[in-house]
Amino acid sequence: MTAPEIRLNGLVAATFTAFAADGTLSLAPIEAYAALLARNGVSGVFVCGTTGEGVSMTTAERMENLGRWCDVARGSLKIVAHVGHNSLPDARALAAHAARAGVDAIGTVAPSVLRPAALDDLVDWCAAVAAAAPETPYFYYHIPVLTGVRHDMVRFCERATARIPTFAGLKFTDYDLFTLSLLIREGSIVLNGRDEVLSAGLLMGAQGGIGSIYNLVPDCFVDLYRHARAGRWAQARETQDRINDLIAVLLRFPFMPALKRALEWEGIACGEPLRPRIPLSGEQESQLRSALKPVLLDRPVPVAPRS
Repeated sequence: MTAPEIRLNGLVAATFTAFAADGTLSLAPIEAYAALLARNGVSGVFVCGTTGEGVSMTTAERMENLGRWCDVARGSLKIVAHVGHNSLPDARALAAHAARAGVDAIGTVAPSVLRPAALDDLVDWCAAVAAAAPETPYFYYHIPVLTGVRHDMVRFCERATARIPTFAGLKFTDYDLFTLSLLIREGSIVLNGRDEVLSAGLLMGAQGGIGSIYNLVPDCFVDLYRHARAGRWAQARETQDRINDLIAVLLRFPFMPALKRALEWEGIACGEPLRPRIPLSGEQESQLRSALKPVLLDRPVPVAPRS
């Protein structure tokens, strides 16, 4: 059975997951969070991916979190559920749950501990996950820097297209723009996954992007996307440079804790990251606020409505 066509040809925010002080899941911020993204032109959300700490959450928590996103955002945002897991039965359970919840698409990273040694092993694993949601478009999330899985993505797409009826494309989180361009030329749907090279990815033909910094400055990324789509490449590059000034500041600190704290300062309370990551120290928070001031805090940034 072939899945209905999905067009993720815009910007999809890789959402953060909120946790209470005791590390338990917090659903309270999601409604305001979704409204902020939709109001600022983001077209969809990628829930429980690496930014969302899905691989550190229990399967039950991931299902509960996704369910809330579907309740509040279905109709205003495309919803892509990350269902990747090192356990195939859990990945299939997450995929089936996502389909029942009414998501627009699912996606998975590769298993990252006992990795698929051969390309066909990876395709077979993806096919098994996708088969648990047989009417839902399936995206493969290529992020070799985290998974260590570095198979040829052009060959992967050829085989996945033949093997997986619902195969829809790739979230391509890599700096290898040469391969990205080959994938586009072969007709694949490719969503750029590296925020710092979004303009380059769009120039090479990516249909859109999925990223974590979209949460913090969605208006900047929407401006970049519009410039690129209109062929205004000088303006796109200028906007990319401003975004990269922000990213360079965040990379001076433990990235996930810093990004979650910055998002909280902009109105969305995400709490602290899950272990093994640790929160910023008081000194680091002070340094981060000072460092962000010239690149973020002095410019008008949309603030989420208070419930």
